[in-house]
Parts: sequence; C-alpha cells; structure tokens
Amino acid sequence: MPNPLRYNKNFEKLSYEEKQLLEETKKSIADFVEYSSSISDVNYATRNVHARTYAVLKGEFIINKDIPGYLKYVFDSEKYEIIARLSNAHLKINKNKRDIPAYGFSIKIKDESGRTISNYPLVNFPLFPINSVSVFLKLFTSVNRFFLKKWSNWFSILKQIYKIIPSTLNPSFLKNVWKFILNKNNFMLSFDYHSVGAYRFDDKMIKIKISPRNVQKNFGRRNSVKESVENFCRTQDYLADVFIQFCYDLKDQPINKLNVEWKNSPFIKIGEIKIDKNSLLNPSNCENELLSFNPFESADIFQPVGKIQKLRDEAYKVSLQTRKKINKLLKYK
Repeated sequence: MPNPLRYNKNFEKLSYEEKQLLEETKKSIADFVEYSSSISDVNYATRNVHARTYAVLKGEFIINKDIPGYLKYVFDSEKYEIIARLSNAHLKINKNKRDIPAYGFSIKIKDESGRTISNYPLVNFPLFPINSVSVFLKLFTSVNRFFLKKWSNWFSILKQIYKIIPSTLNPSFLKNVWKFILNKNNFMLSFDYHSVGAYRFDDKMIKIKISPRNVQKNFGRRNSVKESVENFCRTQDYLADVFIQFCYDLKDQPINKLNVEWKNSPFIKIGEIKIDKNSLLNPSNCENELLSFNPFESADIFQPVGKIQKLRDEAYKVSLQTRKKINKLLKYK
C-alpha cells in the first residue's frame, strides 16, 4: 500500500463567486434560525439543519491497543470522553409526522482536561449528491427561503435539483440509494454512520465510519424514533467500532467528489465507542440544546478537508451565534 497523500489547504480553496454565494447563504441561515421557533412550533430557536434532537448521550471513545504505532501518536491516550447527539436531518421539527430516516450521529471528543479536541458530524448515508459548491449554496439558500414562506422559491429549488440529478446517476450512488431504501425502517442506532467528507489525520487525510456491534435492526419498530432511542439507551449499552480510510490517490479517493465511495483503501479499526445504559443527558437543557458540533472547532490535526466541508465552518458559526442570541445561553463556552 502506498503512503497516504498529505493534506494541502488548496483542497478547500473557494472562488470569489463561491465566497459571494456563501454570504447570501449565511444571511438565509440567520433568517431561518431567527424564525425557526415558529417554523417548528417550539419555544426555542433550532438549528438550521438536523433540528430535531432524539438524544444527547455521554460515552467513551476507547483506542484500539493493537493499532500501528504510526496511528497511536495521534490519539495518545487510552480513552477519551465523548458527547453524542442523535438527530434528524430535516430543517423542521415534525411533531406529528413520521420522520424521514435521514439521521445524524454527531460526536464531540474531549481530552482529559475536558477540552474539545475534535467534532465529527456523522450521517447514515455515506455519500452527498452535490459536488458543486455553487449549486449547493444556491439550493440551500432557496430551501431556507422556502421555509420562510417565500413560495416564489419553488422554481429556484427545482432548478438546482435538476442540476444535481446527473451526479446521482452513477453506480456507487445508486447502490447506496437502493441499500438505504431497503433499510429505511431499521432502528436508528443499527445504522453505520459516516463522515461524508474527508478530515485531517495530522498531515494525512481520512474518512470515518462507525459500525454498531450489538443493535437489533427492528428494535422498537412500533414506537417513534425518539421513544425507541430513549428505551434502548435506558436499557442497553451501545457499542460501535470506529474505522478510518486513508486517502492514497485522488482518483480512487477523491476529496471534492462526494457522490462516490472511496475504493482501494481498506478500513482500519482504530477504536470503539461505548455508551453505557442510562447515559442520557437532558436534550431540552439549554446548554445541551446549544451544543456545537462544528468540525472546525477541532484541533488543527483533525480539521475537515474539502470545499463542501469548508462551507460548514461559516454556516455552523452563523447558526450557533443566532441561536445563542435568541436562546440567551449564558454558560456556553
């Protein structure tokens, strides 16, 4: 196996046009969050995406004792405290409807002093249908404005969706769509969770996957997702293996082409996540509701890589700042 490619900041360099579009998107995010309480009919400002919280959990990330030495120096402790947030990807909290099975498993890893060293927002679908920064920003802005009752944005949304269709018509994406359809009714915690984009691993670049070891796919199928998650977390431990893939060749492991799986890069187990039963935190607590999982609020050696990833930094900051202002959180650090 060749040596992994080294990180280069040019992977996330945005053009002038993309930067201008990002400013428009940031304004639409702030507007959405400002009115999000009425959009979702709740008494607090929500996130701009993954608005619905199923659970906030406290657990451990335990490093595999058998990992090669060239990996151990990055995670040099035996275990780390983690905070996990389980969520739904929808912008709006649908209280009386069945949730779409697009789930998030966000992880905050802390050192022994309680400082955050890395944030990883993971999702249960491994690919992203948009490679163009411009198309993504225009679509996201249009969706935000649509939820603000500006119905004239229907045409703009459809126009951007039309531009996305070609990037979904490849074997890798279609295979994962079919797999997703077959498993759409499975219990939330039974899914694998993925980093759609790449991250730094010191001076190298990786993708991340966590795979549960002990979760039944049909657990709590008759209950709502939130009820099922809470029942599981009260009665059972959650165990999942943590894997990484290295980027060796941009042809096989592209950084800015998110609609295809990486190939010719084996998964390497670096540890496991353990969340003991009865580790539920109160998701309605103001401090937990305003937890930030911005992957750019991480140590330099764990920062995200790629143009689409770069957009997250400004988007997360605008969303958090607006929520802080509205929800009047005092203890957030």
